[in-house]
Amino acid sequence: MSPKLLVFTAPSGAGKTTIVRHLLEKFSKLEFSVSATTRAQRPHETDGKDYYFLSEENFKKKIEQDAFLEWEEVYKGSIYGTLHSEIERISSEGKIAVFDIDVKGALNIKQQYGNEAFTIFVKPPSLEVLIERLSKRGTEDETAFQKRVDRMKYEMSCEKKFDFILLNDELPLALEQAEQLVLKFI
Repeated sequence: MSPKLLVFTAPSGAGKTTIVRHLLEKFSKLEFSVSATTRAQRPHETDGKDYYFLSEENFKKKIEQDAFLEWEEVYKGSIYGTLHSEIERISSEGKIAVFDIDVKGALNIKQQYGNEAFTIFVKPPSLEVLIERLSKRGTEDETAFQKRVDRMKYEMSCEKKFDFILLNDELPLALEQAEQLVLKFI
């Protein structure tokens, strides 16, 4: 039997991580799929919980070994991907894997898993609101910030390629709607 996958995607700052964390607390049947990355670990992050932090060399070895379900160099020097072993781990526990990943990764998973993967695009109220949220984070320099804005524009143009568009204009409503989507899927 094929594993069921619940995939949340959105431009950076749209609120997908907040929604995913809420659902993981609410539904014991869900398990977070930890992505691998080559980007630097941030002070508040834990290896194996937030991401599997790999060196670029180790990541590329795993690519050669076909260890990834999907992977992409999202920004120069920052590669992200989903390990097959992560899906196997979650599936063996009888749980549904929940993803919090970029748009291209979500599309790749949907292509490979079809109806076993339910893809949800978390849509911000507007691009302007998204840019303001990202600016308040203060995690990027000006060059990185502009790259993120350009990427946001591209990702926003992909929203219709997903099974459901979840507007995150008012968080309590978005959380309630996400809960209903999960109940239908599981």
